[in-house]
Amino acid sequence: MTNGPWSHHRSSGMADDIDFEIKGQELQFVEIELDPGESAVAEAGALVWKDAAVGMTTVFGDGSGGAGGGFMDKLLGAGRRLVTGESLFTTVFTHNGSGKARVAFASPTPGSILPIRLDQVGGTLICQKDSFLCAAKGVSIGIAFQRRIMTGLFGGEGFIMQKLDGDGWVFVQMGGTVIERELAPGEELHVDTGCIAAFTPSVDFDLIAAGGVKSMLFGGEGAFFARLRGPGKVWVQSLPFARLAGRMMAAAMGGGQNRGEGSVLGGLGDFIGGNR
Repeated sequence: MTNGPWSHHRSSGMADDIDFEIKGQELQFVEIELDPGESAVAEAGALVWKDAAVGMTTVFGDGSGGAGGGFMDKLLGAGRRLVTGESLFTTVFTHNGSGKARVAFASPTPGSILPIRLDQVGGTLICQKDSFLCAAKGVSIGIAFQRRIMTGLFGGEGFIMQKLDGDGWVFVQMGGTVIERELAPGEELHVDTGCIAAFTPSVDFDLIAAGGVKSMLFGGEGAFFARLRGPGKVWVQSLPFARLAGRMMAAAMGGGQNRGEGSVLGGLGDFIGGNR
């Protein structure tokens, strides 16, 4: 496999240690190279192509358990996926032949595919609900509830996030350009709630009010920011799909007119604000 902007060759670990390469710019796909018996797990609909020696099996849950996993384990895995808005099922791709075989997966939206080795971030990554694309078999897909009072009152189910556990490679899909920040202890970053792509569990998450009434009504921003406090790593996405879809819908509904993007009162907000 040729080296690209993101490529990997194997080392040791409990999960299947796959080789991979990420290709493309704005519309990326990840090409995974499997040895005989190795497997990758992916969301339904993520497949682009596979070699004939790679077999497909649809499994109940997240596919992280081995053949000896009991029904209750599979049920629990499926339930966690359902809570985060995913299908009850995942697809396992296993190399059943000899030599090397490849399988490729693509993100459904414009943006970046970020490879993260879980054992290099402490074994757990918390990310947006629809971030998971694929992983080495052995990675568990769970849920992370943000239980702070502010989050409970105002965040609603939007702050149920995915939790990826294990020691192998995971591939998460992020909208637009991805920025990685390493936060020092006590260092804070205020992020639009939709632009949080992922963070490590050591990062403290809460919601804070964005500002006064005028900025909430007319500024085009949401009423709350996500406050992320270090230590830990944070990944920020510049264009989450929900924002892209919302702006496209607003443009279509507006018939091409400037209706004050994101403003509750549309053009009235522009007039009162006097700053557009």
